[in-house]
Amino acid sequence: MLTFPADRFGLLHRDAALRAGFSDEHLTGAVRRGELIRVAPGVWIAAAHQPAGADSTEKRHRLRALAIATSHHEDGHPLSHTSAAAVLGLPMLDPDLSLVHVTTGRTSGGSIRAQRHLHASPLDPTEIIEIDGVRTTSIERTAVDVALMGTFAQALVVFDAALRLGADFDTMADSLSCRRRRSARNAKRALPFADGASESVGESWSRAQMIDAGLPRPTLQREFVLGEARYRSDFDWEALLVGEFDGLHKYGVLARPGETAADAVVREKLREDRLRAAGVVVVRWTWSTLRKGELDALLRPWLQKLGLLAA
Repeated sequence: MLTFPADRFGLLHRDAALRAGFSDEHLTGAVRRGELIRVAPGVWIAAAHQPAGADSTEKRHRLRALAIATSHHEDGHPLSHTSAAAVLGLPMLDPDLSLVHVTTGRTSGGSIRAQRHLHASPLDPTEIIEIDGVRTTSIERTAVDVALMGTFAQALVVFDAALRLGADFDTMADSLSCRRRRSARNAKRALPFADGASESVGESWSRAQMIDAGLPRPTLQREFVLGEARYRSDFDWEALLVGEFDGLHKYGVLARPGETAADAVVREKLREDRLRAAGVVVVRWTWSTLRKGELDALLRPWLQKLGLLAA
């Protein structure tokens, strides 16, 4: 297996390979053998470094965006929208990652090409940052741009994530106030509900469905002290009802050092048993519940039964 010269992002550019003495035949052969994976025209990554896991789609788009941003033929426009979000590590709900997005900073001249969406939009210098030598829009500008592209739920997810990563709420509000398009409706509705205490895409999407259904707003990450143990809940309504979102890899994430996912499941069950013994109702749901739009039907009867919502 040949060892090709990769850059700081693990990307192999054709011109770098040629300067190192490799030929196009070497590159073609490595692709044919499955050693290299094409990321963008003239850019590859070692197959062993191909992203995997639940967030692999966003990670692959991050590599594609970085590949285009670091190609010598590019014009230096900062990455933006979903591409900047992928580079910044800003979680999104079902994003469209078919194109790499950049913003020119000008009021005209936008275009859509085979690989890129070139957005013609003014950019203040404070809205541009640099990460490892690659320019992107700031986290606040990125969150607003992504929110403008999507539904209410998608907007709430990205605003929650931005606040969780330290974004300034007022800066996002100021940026959003300048957007007059009809597409700003969902984003403008979502921002007042944004809360950095929401810890995942699934939790934010859950809140979006609660809001759309007109359910009482829960407290996020409430701490319960039961004897010597302390527990935090995803969602809580007046310490009477606790809601927990179970993501696909939740127990793997919750596992402590030296603990298996099965150990985490047992620990979570004991936690629920103690909450129920204290008179708290615990309700769980999954991605399937959210995708089927069944959260309202799951929570409403309990909220009504516990006097938290009028029947």
